[in-house]
Amino acid sequence: MKISIDTERGSIECRPPDGPPRTVDLYSAEGLRLVSEIWLRQEWNQMRWRSFSWHGLQILQFPGDVLRLQEALVALRPDVIVETGVHRGGSSVFFASVCRLLGRGRVVSIDISIPGEVRQAIEANPLADLITLIEGDSAGGEIVARVRREIRPGERVFVFLDSDHSKAHVLRELEAYCGLVTPGSYIVATDGVMGLLADTPNGSPEWRADNPAEAAREFAARHPEFAIRRPRALFGEEHVVEVLTYWPDAWLLRLPGEA
Repeated sequence: MKISIDTERGSIECRPPDGPPRTVDLYSAEGLRLVSEIWLRQEWNQMRWRSFSWHGLQILQFPGDVLRLQEALVALRPDVIVETGVHRGGSSVFFASVCRLLGRGRVVSIDISIPGEVRQAIEANPLADLITLIEGDSAGGEIVARVRREIRPGERVFVFLDSDHSKAHVLRELEAYCGLVTPGSYIVATDGVMGLLADTPNGSPEWRADNPAEAAREFAARHPEFAIRRPRALFGEEHVVEVLTYWPDAWLLRLPGEA
């Protein structure tokens, strides 16, 4: 779709490929959605997401998603947060910091390979006592069994998937960890935004169908005990712009009463 923004007139002209042109108020909710989608594609392509850190460790996330994530964790107050994908360690420390503030919870972080300098940085962090690092295939049977041993009976569990983002791997992780998720809690398949980024210079055409959001939709279709349901904002839900996220259709809620 082609759009033209006229800031003097306060309008956006939209020219869809399969319909007549239309004009949208630039300062309307629809105008914000259109501009936000273009901005998201541009800021991702410029690698803005590589410029953030948490407690001194790089965290490769969209800041708005991180704030929404802490809202969900504060509401859920999980005993265990299982994270796949450590990378530079920022998200592991982020989860641990929320646990510290809540006065409960700990983190189990898994990655196929954890570089020595990343492990050392996490272990030197003041929150290291809340983080267990596990190296190996996050969807492999041996690793999943080890994660299960880290969880005590009756504990509330939240799962966050942020490792290999191919659809096939995310489906393997969803099937491997869904049984750990407590009713009323979530398993989150991050970075489905890849589908929106397929035609950007740093994207890939394969991403249109090969992304975590597609995995989450397929998983939800065959698991009625889960529903794709983003947590509502604690304040100003009416102001939420759905497109401004790296995690579309990521939040899989295990429905209450579904054990």
